Amino acid sequence: MASLTPWITAVTPQDKRFYQNLGQRVAERRKAQDLTQVQLAERLGISQQTLAHYEVGRLRVAVAMLPVLAKELSVSVEALVGVSNGKRKRGPAPKLQQQIEQIQKLPRTKQRFVIEMLDTVLQQTG
Repeated sequence: MASLTPWITAVTPQDKRFYQNLGQRVAERRKAQDLTQVQLAERLGISQQTLAHYEVGRLRVAVAMLPVLAKELSVSVEALVGVSNGKRKRGPAPKLQQQIEQIQKLPRTKQRFVIEMLDTVLQQTG
């Protein structure tokens, strides 16, 4: 009988860190959109337990799931997996870009508040 061990690949520490970081980004984006694990899991067609395992890095997210997950979280696949799309300039990010990234991490209600404030200021100046 043939052994199945050639099909089993060891998880390297680098792989483990990648999936833990990916899971953390998923959890952050989900919370920023005021979604529960149950709500996001339903949208993705998976169980809440599977999503919970993704978020802590215990399960690998299937490559085919990444575009769907990114769309549901309103983020690019590149941002979700933590790679740059190559368009960013070298050096520190401009202050406005840093602020936008911080706003994206806020809960949805606080994001709406910031957007309303910006709309008000822009209407007064324009």
